[in-house]
Amino acid sequence: MGLMYGTKQTHTHKIWSGSGFGSGSGVSARWVTFFCFASFCLGVIFINRFGITRVPLETNDIPSPLEKQKELLQTDINCEKKDDASVEARDIFSQVSRTHNVIMNLDKTISSLETKLASARSAKKPVSEASNEGRKFFFVMGIMTAFSSQKRRDSIRQTWMPQGKDLLRLEKEKGIIIRFVIGHSATQNGLLDHAIDVEDEQHKDFLRLNHVEGYHELSSKTQIYFSTVAAKWDADFYIKVDDDVHVNLGMIGSTLLRHRAKPRVYLGCMKSGPVLAQKGVKYHEPEYWKFGEDGNKYFRHATGQIYALSKDLATYISINRHILHKYANEDVSLGSWFIGLDVEHIDDRSLCCQTPPDCEWKTQAGNLCAASFDWSCSGICKSVERMKEVHKLCGEGEDAIWHTSF
Repeated sequence: MGLMYGTKQTHTHKIWSGSGFGSGSGVSARWVTFFCFASFCLGVIFINRFGITRVPLETNDIPSPLEKQKELLQTDINCEKKDDASVEARDIFSQVSRTHNVIMNLDKTISSLETKLASARSAKKPVSEASNEGRKFFFVMGIMTAFSSQKRRDSIRQTWMPQGKDLLRLEKEKGIIIRFVIGHSATQNGLLDHAIDVEDEQHKDFLRLNHVEGYHELSSKTQIYFSTVAAKWDADFYIKVDDDVHVNLGMIGSTLLRHRAKPRVYLGCMKSGPVLAQKGVKYHEPEYWKFGEDGNKYFRHATGQIYALSKDLATYISINRHILHKYANEDVSLGSWFIGLDVEHIDDRSLCCQTPPDCEWKTQAGNLCAASFDWSCSGICKSVERMKEVHKLCGEGEDAIWHTSF
C-alpha cells in the first residue's frame, strides 16, 4: 500500500506538474468525474456512520399562498355571517318590541272603547239622568242584586233608600246616586230580563250591566260595575253594597267626607279570613295553593258586604280590567287588585255593625252605624222580614240625609 501510495503520489505529481496545472492549464474531465464520485461516496459513508437522518419537510406546516387566501376568505365569510346573525337578532328584537307596544296600545284602545260602549249601553236612561252628565257627584252607590231578589229590593225601597222624586232630589242636592245593579240572563231579552225592565219602568232605580248574572261571576260583575260607573258618573267615591245590608246614608256621607281629599282610598271593614282549601264548603278557594301552606290566611281586604273606592282606584280597575285576576270570592279579588299599589286601606268598623241589639246600643249611645248586617249570614239574616226592624232600631232618621252637609 505504501508503495502504491507513493507511486500514485509521484504519478499525480507528474500529472499536475506535467499538465501545467500550476501554470493555469485545465484539468482533465476524467479526474473531475473521479473526484465527484469519490466525494459522493465519502458523503454517503459519513452520513450512514454517524446516524444523521433526513428530516422530512412537512409542507402542511407551511401554508401555501392559495391556502392563506382561502383562510382569509373563510374568516371574512364567518365574520359576515356573525354580523348578519347579530343584525338579524337585533331586527327580531326590534320587531318584537314594536309588536309589544302595538299590542299595549291596542289593549288600551279596546279598554277605552269598551268603557265607552258600557256607558253607551247605560245611555238608555230617562231624561232626568241625561241632565247629570258633566256634573261632579259625591258618591255613587251600587246595590248588587239578582233576578230572584225583588223582595229584598222592595225591603230596601221601603226603608233606607229614597224613592221617586226624593231619589232625584238626592242626586241634585247632595250629589249622591243610588242604583240597583244587575246584568242580564244567559238568554238576553228573556222573561227574567223582561221582569227587570218592568220593575225599572216603575221605580227607575236600576243600572244594567253588560254581564251575565251568576253566583260564581261576582268578581267579574264587581269589576264591570266599577268600570261602568267610573265612565258614567264623575264622582269622588264609588260604593258597592249587597242587597241584604242596612245603610245609613248620612253616616256613609260623613265617613267618606273625612277622606275626600286623600288619593287612592280603599275603605271598608278590613279582614283576613282563612283560605278554605276543602271542596264543597262555602267560600271554597280553588286557587288555595297560591296562598302558601294549609291554614294560611288571605291578605288584608275589605269584607264584601260593603266597601268604597276613590275615583282613581275605580279608574285603575277600568283601565286594567283585562289583566286583573279574578279569584272565586269577589272581596278577595278586589283586595288582590290593589296589592303592590300605593293604596290607603282604611278599616272603619262603623261599616260592619251587627244587627240589633249591637247597632241599637250604639245608636242609643250616639255612635250611629254606617252599615249593619249579621256576620253569620254575610248580610242581615232573613233580611226581607227583618229590614224594617233594623231600620227602626238602628236607622238615623228619615230626614237625617237632608240635614247633613257634604
